Amino acid sequence: MPAPLTGGCLCGAIRYTVSVPITELRRITQGTPKRYKATADSGRALHRFFCGDCGSPLFSGREVTPENTSLRIGTLDAEHAGGMKITGNIWTKSARSWAHIDPGTLPHPGQPDAPTKR
Repeated sequence: MPAPLTGGCLCGAIRYTVSVPITELRRITQGTPKRYKATADSGRALHRFFCGDCGSPLFSGREVTPENTSLRIGTLDAEHAGGMKITGNIWTKSARSWAHIDPGTLPHPGQPDAPTKR
């Protein structure tokens, strides 16, 4: 098993540890994020979590699949972020004309399906 990854918000009020493959957020180790509930284009509820002090977006997840969490990779501590690589882009159909999308990545015009349970 790889070494745990750590991260948090800009002001440090929220900290977390990811102790399983990066496809999962394991636990919050400090603070309590605020939650904003929105309706996605699919009509399903989406929960966005952020720091209530500095506003840093941390992670999000669909209400129907709470076991799947999308971590904002920019919140990882600097020593962990170096090995990350963008492999895909979502919502490319609404990308601004000035947005660079690496042609070597997998484009998703909208929201891709959630990963299947193992």
